[in-house]
Amino acid sequence: MVSDKKINVLMCGTGEYTTGWTGSGASQSDKKIGVVALTLFDLRRLGKVDWLGMVGVNGGKFPAIREHLDKNIGGVYKDMNLTFEEYPKEGKVDPEAYKAAIDELKPGDAVIIFTPDSTHFPIALYAIERGLHVLITKPAVQKLEHHNVLIEAAKKQGVVCWVEHHKRYDPTYSDAKARVSTLGEFNFFNAWMAQPKSQLETFKAWAGKDSDISYYLSSHHVDICCWILQDIAIPTRVVASAAAGIATSQAFQCVPNTEDTITLMIDFQSLKSPHHKGTAISTASWTAPLKSGVHTSQHWYYMGEKGDLAIDQAHRGYEVTNDDTGKAWVNPFYMKYSPSMTGHFDGQRGYGYISIEKFIDASRSVNEGQAKPEEFDGHGFPTIQNTVLTTAILHAGRISLDEKRPVNIKRDGDKWILE
Repeated sequence: MVSDKKINVLMCGTGEYTTGWTGSGASQSDKKIGVVALTLFDLRRLGKVDWLGMVGVNGGKFPAIREHLDKNIGGVYKDMNLTFEEYPKEGKVDPEAYKAAIDELKPGDAVIIFTPDSTHFPIALYAIERGLHVLITKPAVQKLEHHNVLIEAAKKQGVVCWVEHHKRYDPTYSDAKARVSTLGEFNFFNAWMAQPKSQLETFKAWAGKDSDISYYLSSHHVDICCWILQDIAIPTRVVASAAAGIATSQAFQCVPNTEDTITLMIDFQSLKSPHHKGTAISTASWTAPLKSGVHTSQHWYYMGEKGDLAIDQAHRGYEVTNDDTGKAWVNPFYMKYSPSMTGHFDGQRGYGYISIEKFIDASRSVNEGQAKPEEFDGHGFPTIQNTVLTTAILHAGRISLDEKRPVNIKRDGDKWILE
């Protein structure tokens, strides 16, 4: 049962995933009008959300963002209230504007964080310590020790803290997890995820400076792997390798040492048998070819003791050809942007939408005393507790690249550590 009481939500981050607006204008990806703001506007229409705020670093962007939202959301869907409070105000530039915005909220309100990876931890901790529920885009944080701090802080404050791993809500991935449970011991997992070189322009402000392609893209499939193996095996060691040269070329001019493609090789140990070990490989790139028909090429293969399965989420048997853009393979299960027959937003069944709605529902339930935050750990949701091994693997991969060595993952009491 979910409360009838609405919740106030602050959006941290004003970029592509929140608004569909980037540093170079409207996004040209499959998120042309964003995901977060659109979903929250619709949840307000449906009576789950009340006040909305949005905070960035440069307040001067808001006039263009509002015009973009008015045209592409307000001008397309019926009954959408697009009002939101902006921070920083009066067009000011303030890297810590999130503090002033969060300070205006009250315990039980919610914060959704879609900002550069390196800023997730301070924003999330600031919000949690003030009794706010928090949803963080992947990767939750870049360091395992920071993830452990958020686990403890959320537990102390009694708030919901989840990571927006929306792939867990993809019906194909969810079905695969159920089927894997019948395949016995884990043996091999191989995942590929790539986006076109144009992403280097979209992310140039932080690519190679604040984060890397493994944190940005491999976080999806590393989490899926850990989720699938939750009761089967645990990671024990990570070795990483990287390709480079395209991002730092004259064409893109990313900062020195920006990797093009990163591969993580992860050793797993069975939880039930000391004799069974497995290997997972996760590769991510933002230097894939342009105009390949998909924005994100993504597939993975799983082999267990008693069988295997393969998923190609880039080509779902649904293709569209246009005179201007050529052939494209589309994914209607993620976000549906076409209006309903009545002219309203009609994307409530998309797993990008569901991921945010589930967090909103959980936060409202906790506010009304209908659930406790820790109850969601046992329900397969991407809680901060349930995603700790994802962070451990990604952090170990970064250390492996920087220090050119394998990194071990171990349990130390009730915490996971790297060595």
